[in-house]
Amino acid sequence: MPRSLLCLALCLPLQLWAGQSLVVCTEAAPEGFDIVQYTAATTADAAAETLFDRLVQFAPGTTRIVPALAQSWEISADGLSYTFRLRAGVQFHHTPWFTPSRPFDADDVLWSFQRQLDPQHPWHTLSPRGFPYVESMALGQLIARIDKLDAQHVRFVLKHPEAPFLADLAMGFASIYSAEYAAQLLQAGTPERLNSQPVGTGPFVFERYAKDAQIRYRANPDYWAGKPPLDKLLFAITPDPNVRVQQVKAGACQVALYPKPTDVPALRQEPKLRLGEQEALMIAYVALNTRHPPLDDVRVRQAINLAFDKQAYIRAQYGEGAASPAVNPYPPSLLGYNGAIAPWPHDPARAKRLLAEAGHASGLKLSIWTRPGGGPTNPNPGIGAQMLQADLAAIGIQAQIRVYEWGELIKRAKHGEHDLVFMGWVGDNGDPDNFLTPNLSCAAAKSGENQAGWCNPQFDALIRQARQSREQGERAALYRQALEIFHEQAPWIPLAHPKLFILFSPEVEGLRMSPLGSNNFARVRRQSPPPAVDHNP
Repeated sequence: MPRSLLCLALCLPLQLWAGQSLVVCTEAAPEGFDIVQYTAATTADAAAETLFDRLVQFAPGTTRIVPALAQSWEISADGLSYTFRLRAGVQFHHTPWFTPSRPFDADDVLWSFQRQLDPQHPWHTLSPRGFPYVESMALGQLIARIDKLDAQHVRFVLKHPEAPFLADLAMGFASIYSAEYAAQLLQAGTPERLNSQPVGTGPFVFERYAKDAQIRYRANPDYWAGKPPLDKLLFAITPDPNVRVQQVKAGACQVALYPKPTDVPALRQEPKLRLGEQEALMIAYVALNTRHPPLDDVRVRQAINLAFDKQAYIRAQYGEGAASPAVNPYPPSLLGYNGAIAPWPHDPARAKRLLAEAGHASGLKLSIWTRPGGGPTNPNPGIGAQMLQADLAAIGIQAQIRVYEWGELIKRAKHGEHDLVFMGWVGDNGDPDNFLTPNLSCAAAKSGENQAGWCNPQFDALIRQARQSREQGERAALYRQALEIFHEQAPWIPLAHPKLFILFSPEVEGLRMSPLGSNNFARVRRQSPPPAVDHNP
């Protein structure tokens, strides 16, 4: 779309908004607004960070746990009981489709979790996508029960200690919903509206969504942490990173998420723009679908890792200093990173020998799946897929590239339709388990969130033991063992640990980037422009 037309689509309606408003150019559409059904970061920004709250949350810009809908909590000495004192007087959103009759209380906490955990709950089967985090993290096998002690106190009782449990409760899937609104929808026979007309307690209230175009929010005047400085917030869905940058330059957007890393040196020189930069808990990778022969043969997977020139890929995708090569499935800053593992070298000759040993000396055919628009873990999907295709061709593997819109790509990959798929993961809570269990466990393979479909009992046992240990040294040693298995079995091509970049106008104040890759605008404001000076009185 030409810049003038895009500005007409975005800018003109905003002229009708009174007070403080902010337009954010985002990289993809949300999958929906019922956040518990989804894992994409774009969906988390559009729902968890705007519309909902959790019992606990991360302090802005950190992975430190602080109170949210729970004012305080107590953990038993054996690590099996977590008792939360709930914040009193918190209001759910007032919208044209729902007027709450009571404030948030323990019933809402129970509904929000039991819906996901209890197969007999009336809402359990009403989510088309299921509950990917609860399923892949096997929380049904962890949480023995949740007790309502009174209206302001709830207690989680676990079957065994779980080191990251409190941090898990700050993740999007633990968002708290209105049990009253859910009952209204169920009685009306319209449960699907939970995904299209969301209601939460968060800093912004949902107004409307124009599919694949824009999402509009207004400030929550009753927000328990104080009304946000912004009166209006708009997400303009802009998959092309070049267009996102141009819209900030033109003033159509005040924030552009994730400009291409290769453009960063030039953007640093822009005198009228500001560039945010953050070391993030991220990994870019290619998942190899071990459910599809011959990718069930470890020799074929190792050959693919040897064939791909990752250093050339990183230079082309990220440029200088914007990403580091990935070896383990999570960044070096996290507990248990195994620095003794040597990366797979670029060795096409060895790759050919492995293919021949596996019975594929004459070659084979595969598919490579990717998305159309760029994001932080895959800035230029077309180029990346073509580079992988060329390197595989050099060892006799013919690979067809298939491009799917982001939501469709995730859905199809969950069903295991792909051979190779470019994916990325942004850590949700600062714990290594959050990279391993949701993406590489046997439970995640069963639920489909593990796009490699890889289930290794020894690896699974090690990460389960690490989750249950409360001793950091023991956890680290277990993770190092698990990572050796991951490397040798090669269910992924680990690509890179990218940095995060955000471009924004100097008038934007209070923007805090998160190492978890989330974008929360509850404390952002726009500085008023200085008054015009009349030089010719």
